[in-house]
Amino acid sequence: MDEIDYKSSGVDIDRGLAFVDIIRKKNLYKPPYILDSIGGFASLVSISSYKDPVLVSSTDGVGTKLLIAQRVNIHRTVGIDLVAMGVNDVLVYGAKPLFFLDYIACGRLNLDVMGDVIQGIVTGCEEAECPLVGGETAEMPDFYPEDRYDLAGFAVGIVEREEIINGKSIKEGDIILGLPSSGLHSNGFSLIRKLIKDRGLSLDGIYPPFNRPLYEELLIPTRIYWKQLKVLLENRIKIKGIAHITGGGMVDNIPRILPEGVFAYINTENIPHKPIFTFIDKMLKLPREEMYRTFNMGIGMILIVEPEDREKAFGLLPELIELGEIRSGKRGVTIG
Repeated sequence: MDEIDYKSSGVDIDRGLAFVDIIRKKNLYKPPYILDSIGGFASLVSISSYKDPVLVSSTDGVGTKLLIAQRVNIHRTVGIDLVAMGVNDVLVYGAKPLFFLDYIACGRLNLDVMGDVIQGIVTGCEEAECPLVGGETAEMPDFYPEDRYDLAGFAVGIVEREEIINGKSIKEGDIILGLPSSGLHSNGFSLIRKLIKDRGLSLDGIYPPFNRPLYEELLIPTRIYWKQLKVLLENRIKIKGIAHITGGGMVDNIPRILPEGVFAYINTENIPHKPIFTFIDKMLKLPREEMYRTFNMGIGMILIVEPEDREKAFGLLPELIELGEIRSGKRGVTIG
């Protein structure tokens, strides 16, 4: 009878330890408030510099964008997406990203592939100024095919209680500003994959208006907005509400921060038209509001400020786009 051990069942402990070593070597960002992180049973984080701290947490994944990355064997960008999806959700409360953890599940631990994934996570954490402090890697050969993996991320931020941004003070006349997205970010990919299949498109194909393979457009990583937000907060711009434009687009995400009695009017003429959305619109021919409910349409983050802060905000962040205003009426969004 053959000897049965953990390795013969498909789980290689030595390969797992080698992966931890890869993470240590790639993950060099460790601010002084991190007391202990990678390799231990848990991570230790000090918050002693805050007076009345509130922790803000979020968990998210990358969704079926991963299937495209795995199909074309490009794995560095999805790690950035993973960090962005969690960190951007934390930012909407005005929180500083404090630390990040990941969960990787796979059929077989491929060190080259996972090394690229971790490099993306580390890159995202550096952009967010948010250290990767730990995580879990699960090799599950009976659950996932050998060449498949899934990702989940856990972002924790911190904010002084009196500085929480919650949208409660938003009122008629406030200005809606937007920060551009890099492209699709990480939402709508089940529909995109159906479009590719139903229209007989190739991920390697080059289609107008693009001058590079379709997969390169689809795998552009999600933007992380911490540094932009930090500039505004440090310069005392009074941000009254922030919405991360993910699944549900502007139509479903902006109302989450609005009080009763007001709605957001969005002037879409001010939004730069990114080729990827023109391409999708031409292929799918969805109703206009459905496009704005499914995709970010070029805007990754919405900020609501008082009119008197408008000019100062634009001076600090010229990439801001004025999108519309808050009006009196039933809570919701009007796409104009």
